[in-house]
Amino acid sequence: MAKKSVKNRNAKRQKIANRLRAKRDALREAVSNIHLSDKERWEAMRQLQDLPRDSSPSRQRHRCKLCGRPRGNNRLTGLCRLHMRIFTINGMVPGMHKASW
Repeated sequence: MAKKSVKNRNAKRQKIANRLRAKRDALREAVSNIHLSDKERWEAMRQLQDLPRDSSPSRQRHRCKLCGRPRGNNRLTGLCRLHMRIFTINGMVPGMHKASW
């Protein structure tokens, strides 16, 4: 079980990234646009660097939605391997069952 502070920190990063996503994408597009002048591209790069560090999506960590485990996560369900196994054995995941051969 992850600490509550770690979960909250990740949630805060996700909220900031969602809020500034459009601005970050527009600035990144301006930096890579070769039709703009060098001064405009430089200014866009400076504005991009001035954005909060936590607004970058790469600062987020995929965590289990139930326990907050940072490793062994399934992106489709948002659950860690341990909860995925428990739910599969109990028949709560449609189309999945425990293998036996």
